[in-house]
Amino acid sequence: MSKNLGISDLLDLYGEMLTDKQRDVIELYYNQDLSLAEIAEHEQITRQGVRDNIKRGEAFLLEMEEKLHFAEKFKKLVAVTEEITAHCAEIERINRGFTYSHAIEEHARKVRELANNYLDDNF
Repeated sequence: MSKNLGISDLLDLYGEMLTDKQRDVIELYYNQDLSLAEIAEHEQITRQGVRDNIKRGEAFLLEMEEKLHFAEKFKKLVAVTEEITAHCAEIERINRGFTYSHAIEEHARKVRELANNYLDDNF
């Protein structure tokens, strides 16, 4: 069974919508890197039961992403935040090269802080 490493990201976004068993086995398989046999022993189910739970869970996670696009939107948000942060650094650099303004420096710092705090608090 080959691993789709994007499943781990989808688990973070949609994992609470899975059954407890599906979430547990996917967590063990993708995030703890346990084998199907190790998970079967840990969960006290058959290896086939582990595989079935993983497959059903993966299908559900992929379906949710196809419908809601949260992972795609999150990646775009991270990219925009990184771009904002880069522009803030450039504003600060330019500010230091001309007549320095503490207000400009402070506003650039605040914009960067807001963008980063939003990501930290929400994701």
